[in-house]
Order: sequence, then C-alpha cells, then structure tokens
Amino acid sequence: MLATLVDMPFDRKGWFFEIKWDGYRAIAKVGRRKGEAPPAVKIYSRNLLSFNEKFPPIVEALRALPRSAVLDGEIVAHKDGAPDFHALQNWEENCLPLSYVVFDLLSLDGKDLRSLPLRERKSLLKKFLPKHPALLYSEHVEGNGLRFFESIVKKNIEGMVAKDAESPYREGYRGGEWLKVKKWNEQEAIIIGFTEPRGSRKYLGALVLGAYENGTLRYIGHSGGGFTGKEIKEIYERLIKIRTAAAPVKEKVSVNAPITWVKPRYVCQVKFSEWTPDGRMRHPIYAGLRLDKAPKEVTRESPIAMPDQKNQDKNAPKLTNLDKIFWPKEKYTKGDVIAYYEKMADTILPYLKGRPESLHRHPNGIKGESFFQKDIRQAVPPFVATKEIWSESNKKKIHYLLCENKATLLYLANLGCIELNPWNSRIQALEKPDYMIIDLDPADNTFEQVIEVAKVVHQVLIDACEEHYIKTSGKTGLHVLVPLGAKYTYDEIKEFVKLLAQVVHQRIPDITSIERSPVKRKKKIYIDYLQNRKGQTIAAPYSLRPWPGATVSTPLLWSEVKRGLDPSAFTIETIWKRLDKVGDLMQPLLTSVIDLRESIRCLERHLEK
Repeated sequence: MLATLVDMPFDRKGWFFEIKWDGYRAIAKVGRRKGEAPPAVKIYSRNLLSFNEKFPPIVEALRALPRSAVLDGEIVAHKDGAPDFHALQNWEENCLPLSYVVFDLLSLDGKDLRSLPLRERKSLLKKFLPKHPALLYSEHVEGNGLRFFESIVKKNIEGMVAKDAESPYREGYRGGEWLKVKKWNEQEAIIIGFTEPRGSRKYLGALVLGAYENGTLRYIGHSGGGFTGKEIKEIYERLIKIRTAAAPVKEKVSVNAPITWVKPRYVCQVKFSEWTPDGRMRHPIYAGLRLDKAPKEVTRESPIAMPDQKNQDKNAPKLTNLDKIFWPKEKYTKGDVIAYYEKMADTILPYLKGRPESLHRHPNGIKGESFFQKDIRQAVPPFVATKEIWSESNKKKIHYLLCENKATLLYLANLGCIELNPWNSRIQALEKPDYMIIDLDPADNTFEQVIEVAKVVHQVLIDACEEHYIKTSGKTGLHVLVPLGAKYTYDEIKEFVKLLAQVVHQRIPDITSIERSPVKRKKKIYIDYLQNRKGQTIAAPYSLRPWPGATVSTPLLWSEVKRGLDPSAFTIETIWKRLDKVGDLMQPLLTSVIDLRESIRCLERHLEK
C-alpha cells in the first residue's frame, strides 16, 4: 500500500501518525510448519527484488518468529541514533546495526488480514512480534500529527506517515487513506548520464538525473554532492558498462562539462531544496542508490495541498473552464457534464468503485481531439486513489486511477472524461470479472438488425442461465451483461461467450458473424467474445457518451428491445425522468451470479442440435 505526499502536517481524529523510516521498503514472508526448523523466510522489495542475501541479519531475525506471517515494513540502518538511508548502502562495512521496522501485519497463520482495519492489524502485530534487536514494532500516536511532526523534526528524522486507522490494506493503492509528510524535499531519480570530473576529483563530476512525466523521461537536474570517494568509484564502474551514444531524454541538457550518456537503468535517492519553475531540482544532493526501485516507477513527486478537514467541501476537485462548450450543436458545456455526474453520483458509483479506469479524455469537447490515458503518473489530489497493475503487454506497472467517491468522479469530469470506462473486474479479484459482456456493435448495419440480434441473444441466455441485462451503448449498439459475482476467470467466461456467439450465429447466420476480420464479416454484426479479456472496457451504465445529443448508456427492460427503440432518446436531460419512473434496472448485476458450468453444458447441447 502506498502513501500520497502532502505539503504539511495535520491533526486528525481516528488517524495514526508514524515515523517515515528512511530505508528500503520490504515485504517479509515467514512460512512455519509443524516440525519444520528453521522456517522459510523471503524478504523482498516492491519490484520483487530479493533482500535475503543483502541483509542476512534481518533474515535470521525473522526466523525467530513463532508463527507463519506476512509483514510490511522498512529495512533501516541506524547512525547516530537515527535511520540513515545513505548509511544503509554500506552498513556491513561500517558495522552499523540493522533493523526491520514492522508497521503492518498482512497475514497470520495463513489467515489473510488485509481486509481488517489498520487499528486491528497493528494491535495483532504488537502482540505477535517478539522482542528482538533487529525486529522493531513501528509505534504511533493517534490524532496529534502536528506535535508528532514537530518532535521528529527535532530528532532529524525524514518525516511522518499518517494513516486512517480504519483503512484496509490495499496493494498498489495510492489514495487518501495513507499520507506522507517530509521534513525536506526528496526525489527518486533515474541516472541518465554523468559529467567529466574537474580538479582533484576522479571518475565523474556529477550525475545527470531524470524522471518520468506522463510516460516521457525528462531531465530534472544534476548532482555532484553527497558522494564518498568509494561511492564515486562504485557508481562509475556500474555506469561505464551501460554507456550509450544517444541521450535518453529529448530536451537539451545544459551543464558545465561534457556528458557521458548511459541507459536509464539505475535509480538513486536525492535530497534537494525546492523545485524550480521549469521542473528542475535546486541544490540536489546524492543520498544513495535505490537498487530496490525500477526506473519505470520513478516519477516527479510534488506534494498535494492538504485539504482543510474542518470543511469537507474543500476535499473536492478544483473545477475549471465550466463554460467551455463540449457539444457545439446542443451547447452543452463542461459544467453540464460535471453537474450531470454530481447528480448521478449515487447511481453510477457502484459500477465504478474498485475498478481500474481507462480514461478517455475530451478536453475540448466532442469535436476536439481526444486521447486515452491509463497510466496516471501526474500528481493527483489526496481523495483520488490509484492502483499499480502489472501490464504484460507493456512489461511495466501501470498506475490506474480508481473512482472511489464523488470527488473523484467530478475530478474525472473536470479532466474532460465525458464517458467512464471501468474494468469489469475489481482490484480485489482482477482475474475474475463481476460480469461478462456481449457487445453488439454494428458496422454498416441498421439498429433494427442490432435489435434482432439482441433478441436472439436474449432467448439463448434464457435457455442457458437465469439472469442477464441489457443497456444501450449510448451510440449505435447494445450491451448485454451477465452477472458472474467474481466467481470465474476471464478464460472461463471467454469460452462461454464464444459458445454463445456460435449458437446465435447458427440461428441468424444472415446478419451475424463470428469472424474477427472486418473484411470476412461482409458487413454483418460481429458478436465480440474477445471483449471479455482482462483490461477491456465498455462505457459504464449511466455514462455519458461523446456523441451528438449527449446520449447516456441506459439500462433497458427487455420488453423495450423491439422495433422503434431509439437510443438517442436517452440523454443528459431525459434520463432523470426515466430513473424516477423505472429506477436502476441494472442494479442486480453486481449482486447476482450464474452457474457458468451448467450454462456451458446447456450451450454445448444447443450446438449439438
């Protein structure tokens, strides 16, 4: 679980305040079975780098645990009575004491504790953790963050972490439940080059540093201070092996000595006084290599303004350009989009919470250029949650945004997200979707033909399972959704939808196709079973669409799916009267579940006929 950087300390009832330990964040897994001695121990970083060989005293200390457990904490080296990241680099050579400071308990005796409130997890941790010089429990104070921060500043400690005592533990989640405040500015930075040494210095003069911003590697400054002579030699020996002729950044880098460029492979920690207006670190000082960090994880980190908790209305996004026209013909504005989602929040949020969002942004309305954004690397307000998810196709972690509350919903609308495109699985079970999708999207077909196909899908699903729901896409198609209750994998449901598509195609081969190639379809309606893959999205129920008329993706009664149905009748203005009349027709989708295996057997019998 990750913390959001905020700009100042604060007091808050029901929150814990802990020291921000200056070391390597590490998860420890200790597996103890009856009769097994010693227990198996694994300790590793966020990017799964093993620390077992690097910190053997910690491994030995963890073997003293009396029960199986999964712990979250920080490996620190103590120098002059305080944790020191720079000292951690050569702890063994300098004979410095090491500690694994534990601040969370994720599992005990095989029981997953992550859904428990932090207050309960820490209480269990304190009782469970044995007294050992290398295993420390991270103490906290409750409520009084200002006084706590003042005390740690006097002790020259890096900063504090504030945590909602009722928060569950969410891997990869960066939102408003854990916040961090630092005594001084720090930044993880990617080493992209080094300059020639001057005077009596050997090997290198300064490190040239970068960080990612919206997916692009950018220059953020250079540092020539903070090294020992031995460190300069060790860094130089690493970097000289990865020299490259081309600069890893596009912009021109102006320094006072020739630069040797290197591949962006190593990450270091840097302390500095402030950010300059052009995004450079002022007076950066090297603090040590971060071998536990992957370069793709490194983004420029700027603190978010801490909301005034005395006035909850301030814990909301700043809204801008409300009068900008988003629909030129109808004259609907960005303000109209925000007002729509503010009013629709209670209805639409259940379809969004816990689901990674693929943002489709229209900053200049439906006639302007739009773009998709999945990887949220920019600073976001404390009330906005994000989740890191490994992307096999991109070979990196993607920072997805989660729409957990009304404030985030309005934040998205202010970004120009006219439509909302959540995954059909939640972060609690990313491999198991809550519903399957049959997307009926016409090419050159009439909407009457789409209706005909939908009615056949309806009949097949009646034969195969109990529940299914339908909505307009908000454009020219229809979406049929079947509840799964996060009980089955994507591969299992993809097989089901493939069988369903074959049955439907058998019944109406003249207007349907299961061919992926548009050329081979010959202008027939494609029944897309591949829509049911991890990360695929469709517009959420009640999402606006960037389409003439400001249409809404609207749930329907099956009795309405007949000749004369007009998707354009459901708009930003008309949807309210419909909701008052029929309510949310799709609400059972999130609570029901079908017997998929029995449904597959049923469909296979249809194919045999």
